[in-house]
Amino acid sequence: MTPNLKVEVVGLNRVKAKHLVAQLRLTNTGTDKNLPWTGELADNTRPLGAIRWASGIGVLDAQARAWILPYQPADFPCLCSDQDRDGLGYFIRPGRSITLYAVMPAPSGSPATTTVVTPVGLPMLNVPISDEPPVTPPGMIIPDPEAEPVTTVIRRLVTPSESLDESEETADDGRDLHVNLSSDVLFAVNKATLTPKARTVLARTAKLIDSSAGPTVTVEGHADSSGSDTINDPLSTRRAQAVRHALSALVTRQGVGYQAKGYGSRRPLYSNDTDEGKRRNRRVTVTFAKPQAAETEPVATSEPAASPGATGLTGSGKADGQPISMEVTGLRRLSGGLGLLTYRITNEGGAEAWYNELHHAPDWLSYKYQAASNVRLTDVAADRQYLPGRLQVPTDDGGVDSYCACTDVSGVRISTEKFGPGQAREFWGLFALTEGGSTMQVKIADFRELQVPVQ
Repeated sequence: MTPNLKVEVVGLNRVKAKHLVAQLRLTNTGTDKNLPWTGELADNTRPLGAIRWASGIGVLDAQARAWILPYQPADFPCLCSDQDRDGLGYFIRPGRSITLYAVMPAPSGSPATTTVVTPVGLPMLNVPISDEPPVTPPGMIIPDPEAEPVTTVIRRLVTPSESLDESEETADDGRDLHVNLSSDVLFAVNKATLTPKARTVLARTAKLIDSSAGPTVTVEGHADSSGSDTINDPLSTRRAQAVRHALSALVTRQGVGYQAKGYGSRRPLYSNDTDEGKRRNRRVTVTFAKPQAAETEPVATSEPAASPGATGLTGSGKADGQPISMEVTGLRRLSGGLGLLTYRITNEGGAEAWYNELHHAPDWLSYKYQAASNVRLTDVAADRQYLPGRLQVPTDDGGVDSYCACTDVSGVRISTEKFGPGQAREFWGLFALTEGGSTMQVKIADFRELQVPVQ
């Protein structure tokens, strides 16, 4: 996302079987301007005061659905390079390089490779992990994560999907499945009696519960912001109880316990400022341990996305009167039931253009910052649509902020939607991508829908 900034992983070392030391080389490939690096490598899910640190260097633990970032000591934002303390300065001069480090927990399962993530570009897949001690440049001192108390910084990755008939949506956090059943499908307005169509919807959920090994199923009723608590609270409770009763009759697995509770309008998932947000907030959420499915190992590759060549994976449109093009550069299956979509958008015109459609998704208000979230993957055979993953960050007040597991377009990365004449930018997004079809329908913003092969 930053012109003339080249990022290379030059070291990835597992230490004491539980820590990971990452070293990245940043190079200014330009010829005439100094390049600032500090704000570019900062983690935007932490306070902005940490922008001079390389706190955004991390790895994706796909199996655990975790986005792992550098440890946080008591006195510093992260166990990573700092422009002042490490004498790196604010700028990289033309043609020069600097090397940064970050120390974090090692990904689970002692994998031979991992995916390295930074705020500045596409995730880097299948980077080898060495169990040898790190080899550092002269003058670099890697701090010992066991020398002082440190806090682990891990962002839980949740991957949402929804049925094409809008009857339910599912959020997978790697441990549990949260199945949000539409109250508009299950019940008539202001009623708690299940509709005839509800049995079909609940039968699908019961099948998932049968495939789970968890002993407990939690059923929660929720309402939108319309009406008062005196109406919403008892109605949401009765609806949760109705779903619990129906599921207990449909689930065939023995030893399953059920808990049901209503929360009224106090736990919205989406903004109640739109009709679509209200529709999604009217729901009954069924939560249980995620069923364990067999994993398909991803095909090893040295690049995050190879150009598909003349396969027609392109689209065109207009932005601010300028011709703008899009090309899908890859849809890759990762481990842990994840997939990485990469694509390129180019301003083909001769004048500057803003392209705002990338964040104009129906659920864009659900994110802390605007992001390239207006992307959907559809598996017609499975009757499912997949939305970009979300990074969950706990807040001081006990809530959760959601950040898109995709390219930022605002917040700390201002003007990403602004394209100069002829300028191209690479974008990415993480999605659930389970076993099955060899192609997916991909819809990016207002470009035409494409049939994209899964690599």
